[in-house]
Amino acid sequence: MGNDMADRYEALKLKNQLCFPLYVCAKEIVRAYKPYLDELDLTYTQYITMMAMWEHGELGVKELGEYLYLDSGTLTPLLKRLEEKGYVARRRSAEDERDLIVTVTAAGEALRDAAVEIPGRLGSCVALDKARAAGLYETLYELIGRLTERG
Repeated sequence: MGNDMADRYEALKLKNQLCFPLYVCAKEIVRAYKPYLDELDLTYTQYITMMAMWEHGELGVKELGEYLYLDSGTLTPLLKRLEEKGYVARRRSAEDERDLIVTVTAAGEALRDAAVEIPGRLGSCVALDKARAAGLYETLYELIGRLTERG
């Protein structure tokens, strides 16, 4: 294989891919959450959904999907499971029957009390000082904005 060909294939090495360390970090962080979320019988996606619901109390499904960067194909079964567990309730909007409104239930609010310690317990899993963590947070949201054309 000639040098030109070797240079062309350099781009295919994992060490040259920004997406690969992002993928691994995301996977490992979700793995670190798992034991804590297992105690609550939640998946990571259910957990971030509940975080959005605790923050807002009530959201339209479309708005919730935009907030979490999830499509309706992912969100619909996820909300159905959370409703079966008693943590959220879904109802049709009075203004437009096509719109579903999701509301946190009393059981969902009680779950919040059980989940409140998780962020602190997980804070130690990402061993970055506050300045580096803040810089990474800013960089990731800048990247999300560029990739989704939201920001």
